[in-house]
Amino acid sequence: MVLRFVLLLVILAASYVAFNYLTCPIYDFPEPEPFSGEFIYNPYQQVDSFNWRRANFQIQSYAWWGITGGRNNTNEAIDSVYRRLGYEIIATSDYMRINEYGKDKPEYIPVYEHGYGIRKQHQVVIGASGVSWRDYPLFQTLHHKQHIIDLLQKKNEMVYIAHPRLRYGWDPEDFLYLTNYDGIEVLNYMRFSPEHWDAALSAGRYATVLGNDDAHDLTQQLEVGHRCTYVHAEKLEKNEILSSMRKGIHYAADIFRTAQETWDEKVSKVPEIARIRSVKVTGDTLRVECSKEALEFRFIGQGGKIMKTSKTGTGAKFIIREDDTYIRTEITFPDKNIFYLNPVVRYDGTAPGVMEKAEVNLARSLTFWIISWSVVLVIVYLIIRRRRRKRKK
Repeated sequence: MVLRFVLLLVILAASYVAFNYLTCPIYDFPEPEPFSGEFIYNPYQQVDSFNWRRANFQIQSYAWWGITGGRNNTNEAIDSVYRRLGYEIIATSDYMRINEYGKDKPEYIPVYEHGYGIRKQHQVVIGASGVSWRDYPLFQTLHHKQHIIDLLQKKNEMVYIAHPRLRYGWDPEDFLYLTNYDGIEVLNYMRFSPEHWDAALSAGRYATVLGNDDAHDLTQQLEVGHRCTYVHAEKLEKNEILSSMRKGIHYAADIFRTAQETWDEKVSKVPEIARIRSVKVTGDTLRVECSKEALEFRFIGQGGKIMKTSKTGTGAKFIIREDDTYIRTEITFPDKNIFYLNPVVRYDGTAPGVMEKAEVNLARSLTFWIISWSVVLVIVYLIIRRRRRKRKK
């Protein structure tokens, strides 16, 4: 009886997975086309040096009987630890579950981590209205990845690609073609993925940066207060936070930590962390100013190429040439903290944040579905026929 029950569960799970794969649409992807135009889009142009809110959009609490990690992470502990470290936006991204802790607060943003595949092809869903259970757990082609992104965008406010380098679930080449997502989690406790970000930007996809701890255990020193996102918001309120992020008015930070640091040492360093004071484009000149002296400014352009480095100082400038499609800035400080700014990009007057979308090719999709289901029906027919023959014998 137990064996039959287990076999039934396996058959149902296999059928569900097979159904998902056999109903995936086929897409036509827009060709990569670098940013172009006579104007320069700068998300930070009107931003002052105040109201940077420290945020984390990835941390797992205790959920699903501890299977997904977070065994030591109660909601109360998460809130206490991160507030002590100066975070004002604390979003808990449980796997396939929206955590409602703190939902009575104006800054509460429903978030979850989507995906349960073996290659960790996950998404950080921000402003979630509900959990989407569809996924492709065994493998994912470009079509599978695009389909999940499209499904998530339909019922949620923002979709970020999570830790793309983890288990090599996402290739940098994927981002030459994928569309309809908001950005990439470039900084994550487990992996850094700048090459994926530069691939997207080089293809003319305006993807913004995200930095998160993605902590699974608060007792592990290096998992907490290590990577974060600074969002510009005058009011600590959900709609304003999300509005700024859609425009790219945020930046990611890698905060240097050592395994030997105590909690008190972590907390004492928080007020000493630098802030971005201004990022301005005047004519063809990009100027970046910080609240503290930096060790190095790196200006990075098409193909992830370092276009210029400037040593020391509280600010640096870069002359944008006519063939520069985008320029993003990385800033390293003497305390080994590193900031990753969203890019300034060329555009023709149409908002660069609106990506040209991949479209479902209905003819190819129908052909795939008809052939796939025909094969399935033939296999089922042959199995039934074989069983009937055995019974007759």
